[in-house]
Amino acid sequence: MPSPHSTQSQSAERRSAEPQRRSWLKPGTWHLRTRLILLAMTLLIAICGAVGVASYASMDAFLTRQLDGQLSQAAARSNDPGRPPSGGFNGRDPLDSRGQSVGTLNALILNGQVNSGGFLTSNTMRSPLSSGDKQVLLALETDAQPVDRTLSNGDYRLIAVRTNFGDVLVTGLPLAAQQSTLASLVWTFVFVSLAGLLLIGLVGTVLIRRTMKPLEQLSEVATRVSQLPLDAGEVALAVRVPPSNSNPGTEVGSVGHALNLMLDNVASALQARQKSETKVRQFVADASHELRTPLTAIRGYTELLRMTESFTLDGARSLARVQSQSERMTALVEDLLLLARLDEGQPLKLSEVDLNHLVVESVSDEKVMGPEHNWRLELPAEPVLVDGDPSQLRQVLINLLSNARKHTPPGTTVVTGVGKTAAGAAVVTVTDDGGGIPPEFVDQVFARFARADASRAGTPGGPGISAAEGTSGLGLSIVESIVEAHGGTVTVTSRPGRTQFILQLPPAGSTPQGATPSS
Repeated sequence: MPSPHSTQSQSAERRSAEPQRRSWLKPGTWHLRTRLILLAMTLLIAICGAVGVASYASMDAFLTRQLDGQLSQAAARSNDPGRPPSGGFNGRDPLDSRGQSVGTLNALILNGQVNSGGFLTSNTMRSPLSSGDKQVLLALETDAQPVDRTLSNGDYRLIAVRTNFGDVLVTGLPLAAQQSTLASLVWTFVFVSLAGLLLIGLVGTVLIRRTMKPLEQLSEVATRVSQLPLDAGEVALAVRVPPSNSNPGTEVGSVGHALNLMLDNVASALQARQKSETKVRQFVADASHELRTPLTAIRGYTELLRMTESFTLDGARSLARVQSQSERMTALVEDLLLLARLDEGQPLKLSEVDLNHLVVESVSDEKVMGPEHNWRLELPAEPVLVDGDPSQLRQVLINLLSNARKHTPPGTTVVTGVGKTAAGAAVVTVTDDGGGIPPEFVDQVFARFARADASRAGTPGGPGISAAEGTSGLGLSIVESIVEAHGGTVTVTSRPGRTQFILQLPPAGSTPQGATPSS
């Protein structure tokens, strides 16, 4: 079974593999559909802007040509070739306003001075020119080329023509109508473009979301697979991409098809691994079961020899060594059988267990085995009840306490406490002030046959390794397997001078799945 540390590391890896929190300041974290929508909108805005600029320029050129034509006609009417030279009008105004529109400017420049002129009003009269207007008119080139100038009456398109009599006729038409037309064009284009962009944005969002839906389904499949417990046990990897999204004829379908092929390969590998693990477990269980009989015979014959035969000092020592090693092998075989039963997921026979009472008994037994240690209890006044297998929970406590005893020097204080979490779960802690577990070994303490120092294989450990793995290297693996079978967790924290194992078990009334109450 996986240890809490492997589960925690896998959770951390999954969290690190999750997409980072999206930030509008980091485009790289945006959804692909968001980037596609923004890209499409940016292109549309650029196209609308280009069309708007081209339309504005075209309309401006058209209106300018139209205005220049009108200006030329107005100048031609004012510059009547039959009029007399300045000073002799025969009763006729040389700046005849007939046929000209309101706002038209006419002026006559003679000898560097504005002789007459003004802006045509609605009553066919002329409003006078300001001094600033006269300065603008005097500065005009007499090349008959229209130019734009700003006068007191607004912006005008002006043309200055030198007549055959030596004077200069200036004619101008207001630009207000042209500017109003262009402004209307700009606002119309802006409103139409915004409405079009809004409509296209909404429709595009719907279409892009629908188009990206198969990718989201692929992501959902991959996410579901990532959440499956593939590290141990029998795994049914039935998650697949639906046929609608796994057609190799499309880009998304090719990805879905490749993902299905990968999942098929993973499922085959998991099945092969499960078969191999099942065979190994069955072999371990069968071998352990078969070893019990010869080991029992060895122990029996050893006892018989010690009672019936006389040995030299070396012979007695050797016989005692045979007996101790046979007892050690028997304990190892029992541990292997227990792990095999736990791996098979055999139902637990549960009953209500008072952890306070169980801890007191376990510590009392261990105190007899290790009187050189200081044993302390921290128990609540009220009973702490759980649903569990009393013998297995007792073995959990014995394994933890014996590890603390075997792998810490004499005089070490071992504190066993019982309590509850805020959620009501039962908590048992075993804490010692020994040398601590090496940092590189903390994540491996619950692995089977794990040892803090390979050179100590086959020995009970040594000082300076607090609560490290015992003689067989299976003690803490059994602890983890039993606790997880009861629906709980076991964790460890260690530093020099403090090592603590923490067990959490569901409170009474929450029977683990697969467990059966004992009669």
